[in-house]
Amino acid sequence: MLVAWGETSERLGWLLLGAVSGRCEGPTRPRAAGATMRRERREKVAVVIDLLRVVTDEELLELSERNPGYRFERTADGRLVVSPTGMESGRRSGEVFGQLREWNSRTRAGAVFDSSTGFRLPDGSLLSPDASWVRRERWEAVPREEREKFGPLCPDAVFEIRSSHQTEEELREKMQVYLRNGAQIAVLIDPYARVAEVYRPGRDVEVYQGPERVALDPELPGFQLDLRPVFEE
Repeated sequence: MLVAWGETSERLGWLLLGAVSGRCEGPTRPRAAGATMRRERREKVAVVIDLLRVVTDEELLELSERNPGYRFERTADGRLVVSPTGMESGRRSGEVFGQLREWNSRTRAGAVFDSSTGFRLPDGSLLSPDASWVRRERWEAVPREEREKFGPLCPDAVFEIRSSHQTEEELREKMQVYLRNGAQIAVLIDPYARVAEVYRPGRDVEVYQGPERVALDPELPGFQLDLRPVFEE
């Protein structure tokens, strides 16, 4: 198991481990947490932590609230993934979310969610897409008391925008996770390579090199994603 620690994430990592084990010892290694770790390189990258037990939804929610600026996700096999959120990442995801929200306000076809929303998928993973959309009938079927918690479903449409700490391979695998859990369309945007990849169940991946716009019919009727502000440096 590999964990790559950065200058800021090293201290955060020990605090996280202490919080999950029920104690917090600051930068001192919490032996009770039981994580195996190796330092790979000192830069701001994602952190993957294997713990002795699976982090609960409630703990993930509390960790998110206590550590703004970091995204907390859980894989299907129970690993905790902590990713830093930089200004550029936030700007790009905001551009995509804004376009999706504007489209949905016209169509009233469902509900739109930003990158702070976590979804508990059928395979047990808990992921937070950069932007996502759920059909109205599925959203209205979620009890109101459940709407204050992590979403108990996989969104119909998800968008992920590559950050500097992420690799194409890990995000492509994430696209497949969404599809396996019920997403009807998953869009991967790489602003560094200026590429958009569109994933649909049972179909080949559509790859667009340097597009200005990408149409996402029929899953999102009439929606064209304008990638010019996302690719803008």
